[in-house]
Amino acid sequence: MNYHMQGDDVVPLLAGALVLGGYATSGESGAGKTENTKKVLSYFANVGATTKKKEDEKKQEQLNSLMTTLHSTHPHFVRCIVPNETKSPGKSLALAEKANKTIQQQISEVNVKLDEANRTLNDFDAQKKKLSVENGDLLRQLEEADNQISQLNNLKASLTTQLEDTKKMVDDESRERSVLLGKFRNLEHDLDGLREQLDEECEAKADANRQLSKAYAEAQMWRSKYESEGVARAEEIEAARLKLAARLEEAELQIEQLNVKNMQLEKAKGRIISEIDEMQMQVERAQGLANAAERRQKDFDRVVNEWKIKVDQLATELDASQKECRQYSTEHFRIKAVYEENLEHLDSVRRENKGLAEEIKDLMEQISEGGRSLHEIEKNAKRFEIEKEELQAALEEAEAALEQEENKVLRGQLELSQVRQEIDKRIQEKEEEFDATRKCHQRAIESMQSSLEAEAKSKAEALRMKKKLESDIGELEIALDHANKANADIQKQVKKAQAEMKDMQARVEEEQRLASEYREQCSASERKANAVNGELEESRTLLEQSDRGRRQAESELADANESLSHLTAQHGSLSMAKRKLEGEIQTLHAELDDMLNEAKNSEDKAKKAMVDAARLADELRAEQEHAQTQEKMRKGLDLSVKDLQARLDEFESSAHKTGKKALAKLEARIRELENQLDDESRRHADAQKNLRKCERRIKELSFQSEEDKKNHERMQDLVDKLQQKIKTYKRQIEEAEEIAALNLAKYRKAQQELETVQRS
Repeated sequence: MNYHMQGDDVVPLLAGALVLGGYATSGESGAGKTENTKKVLSYFANVGATTKKKEDEKKQEQLNSLMTTLHSTHPHFVRCIVPNETKSPGKSLALAEKANKTIQQQISEVNVKLDEANRTLNDFDAQKKKLSVENGDLLRQLEEADNQISQLNNLKASLTTQLEDTKKMVDDESRERSVLLGKFRNLEHDLDGLREQLDEECEAKADANRQLSKAYAEAQMWRSKYESEGVARAEEIEAARLKLAARLEEAELQIEQLNVKNMQLEKAKGRIISEIDEMQMQVERAQGLANAAERRQKDFDRVVNEWKIKVDQLATELDASQKECRQYSTEHFRIKAVYEENLEHLDSVRRENKGLAEEIKDLMEQISEGGRSLHEIEKNAKRFEIEKEELQAALEEAEAALEQEENKVLRGQLELSQVRQEIDKRIQEKEEEFDATRKCHQRAIESMQSSLEAEAKSKAEALRMKKKLESDIGELEIALDHANKANADIQKQVKKAQAEMKDMQARVEEEQRLASEYREQCSASERKANAVNGELEESRTLLEQSDRGRRQAESELADANESLSHLTAQHGSLSMAKRKLEGEIQTLHAELDDMLNEAKNSEDKAKKAMVDAARLADELRAEQEHAQTQEKMRKGLDLSVKDLQARLDEFESSAHKTGKKALAKLEARIRELENQLDDESRRHADAQKNLRKCERRIKELSFQSEEDKKNHERMQDLVDKLQQKIKTYKRQIEEAEEIAALNLAKYRKAQQELETVQRS
């Protein structure tokens, strides 16, 4: 027989059956059954009337859903009520009352569970949204910190390049300044030499002028002598005049040569003065450039110091942001742990719901089979429901208190992992015991006693553990005191919750009166509950996957943090080594500059020595030529003396009568000529001495030039060695920078993987 009927067919049957049952059992049934029968009869009569009058599709669907629900949950009710409506109306009425009450109880229980599930889902959704927002904030802060690090690295690179450019500019300007100073010193030395040469030429010119004046005096003397002595000595005087004219011509030639030399020296002097002026202008420009370079160097140093201060400030800000990031990450992990605990609690609630559903099915089967009275079942169901709700509320309060206590212990005692594990084990044992109490409602009182005994044992064990750990952990004692206070607060909250549960019981009774209004929503809520269960299963799988990914990401993050700390240590050591090498390179550059300056000075000294040697060689040649001319003049004077001696002999023999005055004059002239000869001999000796001095000076300068050359070669070798060392240092620095770049790339890669894992 097909029991799936439409609402229009079932309503009159049910109404007729109930009416017949009411009239048939009016004398047999009690007042409760009559009232229930009247309620059911009035409900179905109203439904039938509204169906007949209005033919409302909504009521039709509600009746259809009611029949499908009755058929799915209590098929025996339809099997008993529909075919036996005419046979045994009283039995059908009793079955209908039983089914009605069981359905009302089931609907109220399902509504309560559904409300609790909705509340827990809303709480979990709020926590999930809050965690996602906090996670997004942390990721954004981490990205901002990475951007700041990259900007600081770029700024550091630009500052290093600017510093290197300024160092290069300063080195170039210092080299140019040293070159200009060397040229200026060389020109000063050349100017001193030219001044000395000019003084010598002026002295030679003065000597020539003195000789010329002396020759003019002699000419005047001989002219006066010629005029005084007469024509007798005209020929002699003429010869002497010719000699004196020849000497005068020679003196004039010497004067002209000296004038030419003087003009050349004047030109050279003017040229040197102009060169000196130009060099002074160049030196002034170089000094101006050097001063400008020094000012720029000071400005660059000031800018570099400012940027160093900014870099230090940014480094401190970076450290603070990293500390905040670590704090946020620890807070994130703590919230995730709380979220996992809430999910575990949700799983336990679901298991409890499943157990309760199974128990409800068992109870419904027992009710359908019939074995006990409906009144006892209602009392037991209400009592079990009240006990269940009390236990559930107490469990939730205890779990919340335990979670708070666990959070406090985790904040204060991170290093005490063993104690925390033991506490977690005890909490899990308590949760298992509470789950056992939920699953076994028939043995609720016994399970509560066992859980209380287990809790008392755990408290005693905790006290023993507290006494045992008092000697080792002082901080744990404070935490346990706080935990005891929290336990007292929890007990107070439990009492308060019991008072609230009484109010909730009154509310539940009111909601039971409104259960008839929620019947039409029962099927939709069941479908929604099934959909929510499916979504929860999917979210659980996704959560497990995310947990696995999170654990993997945490392990990778720990590895990345370790590698980052190692890399930062390496980078610090490398930066210290780099700074040390840069200091050594700067000292080597300074030594190299000093050595190059010494080499340049030695080269300048060698050049000066070569110039002095060439000048001394020229002076030597001039002195040799002068000595040769003096020797020629001496020979000529000797010849003239011999000639004069011969003439004197002839004059004494021919004209002894000329007188003592002419003889005295001639003797004076002879003495003067002898004095000139002595002077020329002294000059010749002085020239020989100067020649020997110049030769010794040339030897000393050649020896000094050889020593300078050897020193220059040694300096060049040392410079080559230092340049080789600098190249090796640069290569080591480049290798260290490559290693640092590789480590930084690895860190960034690990960070990107971590970000991708966190996003997923």
